[in-house]
Amino acid sequence: MSILSNLKPPAGSKRDRQRVGRGIGSTGKTCGKGQKGQKARSGMMGRMGFEGGQTPMYRRLPKRGFNNHNFATVVANVNVGQLDTFDDGTEITVDILKMRGLVKGQFDVVKILGNGELQKKLTVKAHAFSKGALEKIQKAGGTAEVVSRSAAAETSDGGETPAASPSDDS
Repeated sequence: MSILSNLKPPAGSKRDRQRVGRGIGSTGKTCGKGQKGQKARSGMMGRMGFEGGQTPMYRRLPKRGFNNHNFATVVANVNVGQLDTFDDGTEITVDILKMRGLVKGQFDVVKILGNGELQKKLTVKAHAFSKGALEKIQKAGGTAEVVSRSAAAETSDGGETPAASPSDDS
């Protein structure tokens, strides 16, 4: 019977570390690194991004522009034509668009765009609408409601969404 305190690895599975640089009896003097040169030095091949003394890539490339990837608003776009697959009189929310696979991945805002035709009367609740999408939804007899980001988070928790007026941004 083995007790946890008595457990050992199988014989021969562990080897002792090779002690380099401890005299001529072992791998001493040059420690197996040969004579002089860059590969014999302590840093081996230099820092990360080091290209052997050649001007490194990060200095060769021009540094222009500004990247705001960390704080940019990620917009998921849905065209009005894609909404025509829903039944007449359906209330479409961000969660329903996710379930149907019309919006995928991580995003901050869902925007409805005016590409395509809409024949059905729908209530669409999204974060933003283009002018063309707004016109097509209203022309079909439906309504477009703008939902704020915080209100969208509340509805996924089961709270009520306050109806807002549609925005004019395109």
